[in-house]
Amino acid sequence: MLADLDTTSPDRIEKRIELRATRSRVWRALTTAEEFGTWFRVKLDGAFAEGAVVRGRLTYPGYEQVTLEIAVDRMEPERLFSYRWHPNPTDGVDYSSEPTTLVEFRLADANGGTLLTLVESGFYRLPASRRAEAFRRNEGGWQIQLENVRRYVEG
Repeated sequence: MLADLDTTSPDRIEKRIELRATRSRVWRALTTAEEFGTWFRVKLDGAFAEGAVVRGRLTYPGYEQVTLEIAVDRMEPERLFSYRWHPNPTDGVDYSSEPTTLVEFRLADANGGTLLTLVESGFYRLPASRRAEAFRRNEGGWQIQLENVRRYVEG
């Protein structure tokens, strides 16, 4: 029940960035596992497809021991790519029994390029003991990752 949830920390991260790249270029960067891995700094073991679960190790210095698991939710070409994952799994704990958050990348035309909107939601579903920290770290992490996408597709 919603009334029983601790809603003192936010449930949703939303960020937007305008990219000087076509929607098709941004789409490839987001949905081709190898390209995603390059800018996100993760070595993935499979391809993105609706219903697929893809795992991989981070390649970011200091976080090489972290394994991500991405469960692809929806792929609507050049419009929406979404997946579920366990946010902020950087402490080596097995979070497989916890709820996941939903990450959505939405693409739209903007001033000769592409508007990319990132939304991660579902933090209220996480255990209260780690909800605020997962939100805080992902909020900052997405800012970094969107700049990584910019450099990747505009470079």
